[in-house]
Amino acid sequence: MPRARVNEVELAYNLEGSGEALVLLHGGQTDQSVYAGILPTLTSRFRVLNFDQRGSGESEKPDIPYSMALLADDTAALMDHVGLSSAHIVGTSMGGMLAQEFGLRHPSKTRSLVIGCAVAGGPYPVSLGSEESEKAFSTEALSAEERARALAESIFTQGYIEAHPEIIPALIEARRNKPIDPVALGHRLDAAYAHDTYDRLPNISCPTLVIVGKDDAIIPWENSRIIAERIPGAELVVLEPAGHGFWLERPDETCQTILEFLEKGG
Repeated sequence: MPRARVNEVELAYNLEGSGEALVLLHGGQTDQSVYAGILPTLTSRFRVLNFDQRGSGESEKPDIPYSMALLADDTAALMDHVGLSSAHIVGTSMGGMLAQEFGLRHPSKTRSLVIGCAVAGGPYPVSLGSEESEKAFSTEALSAEERARALAESIFTQGYIEAHPEIIPALIEARRNKPIDPVALGHRLDAAYAHDTYDRLPNISCPTLVIVGKDDAIIPWENSRIIAERIPGAELVVLEPAGHGFWLERPDETCQTILEFLEKGG
């Protein structure tokens, strides 16, 4: 996997496909592999930059404070490194928060935004969270089995888990092969908890799609409604049934929604 040292951090990335540029931003404790299911569809139409953010996957995990601004600047620097002057920015969960910050901080590099299952922060977040989601995002040293099971029960609907019994064993194996670094996860979650774009969202002027699963147990879908209401002209799509990992549960519908948005001027 290619690696680049940008903004004083080494990032692992892949650049695939042809067409207009598109950048994928993953969530808090995942890495670029979380988009494996939808990547072939996207790379058939776009030049896709998919990378492990600071503190994730195979990228460097410096033990320093992280912020959304820092992660946005990492993204911009990596785009410069691979020769992308601007791109469609697609992010989910913490990546959806990062997409907001990127669009505000680097508007000239942002052709459009797709913000998935995220929160704007500020004074009006709709919070839920469960015991399982708290365990899934714990910075304590959990076993692969504990973390994977908690994560599955947090990001998927119960119906999807019952219909796909292979999901939890696959997540356990993934966690065994690529354990979470609790220190780096702590820095990433600190950045997410400090995220606040609520007052600045009206400054986003690029085409924006906000997409979420109606059954999201980590970040309730109403947070996406708030984001869409704050961004001028933003489109809101709510998938049902679908949980926090809506693109994993409903990859075909997710890709269709994103492609239709981009094709009509996103």
